[in-house]
Amino acid sequence: MRRIALAAAIALLAALPVSAQVAPPKVGIADLKDLPQPLPLPYDEEADADKDLAAAMARAKASGKRVLVDLGGDWCPDCRILAAVMDLPEVKPFLAAHFEKVVIDVGRFNKNLHIPQGFGIEKLRGVPTVLVVEPDGTLVNKTDSAELADARSKTPQAMVDWLARYAKPVKGS
Repeated sequence: MRRIALAAAIALLAALPVSAQVAPPKVGIADLKDLPQPLPLPYDEEADADKDLAAAMARAKASGKRVLVDLGGDWCPDCRILAAVMDLPEVKPFLAAHFEKVVIDVGRFNKNLHIPQGFGIEKLRGVPTVLVVEPDGTLVNKTDSAELADARSKTPQAMVDWLARYAKPVKGS
C-alpha cells in the first residue's frame, strides 16, 4: 500500500508544471472593482499576428523564456480584466522576467484562429485564451489554456497564481 501511495505522489508531482517553484508576486488589490480604470484595450485589430508571434518566439529563443500568447478581443470584459491584472505594477515586471508576451486579436472568433490551431488548439473555448509556449514551439498548457476565460469570477491573485504556474525560473537566480 505504501508503494502505491508513493507512486501516486510521484505521478502527481510529475504532472505539475516544471516551473512550480516560481513564486507569484503578491497582488496589492483583492477585488476586481479596485483595478485601475478604464480597463485596457490591448488587442490591436490592425496588428500582424504572425509577425508579432514570430518576434516573440525569436525573443524567447534568445532569452530562454516561455512565450505567453494572450488571445482575445477588446469587446471581451474578461480579456480586458486579465490585461489590467497583467498591467499591475507588481505583476508586469514578473511577467517580463519570465515570459515573452504577445497579444493577439481574434476578433469575435473570426480572425487569427490559425495561431491557436498551429499549437493544436482546434477551437477556442473562450477568451481570453492564454497559451504558454516553449521557445521550441511546444505548447505547455493545452489542457487549461481557457482557464482565465472567466476572469470576472477570479481574484487578481488567483489569475497571477495561474500565470506563475507556467513561469520558468529566471536564469542566474
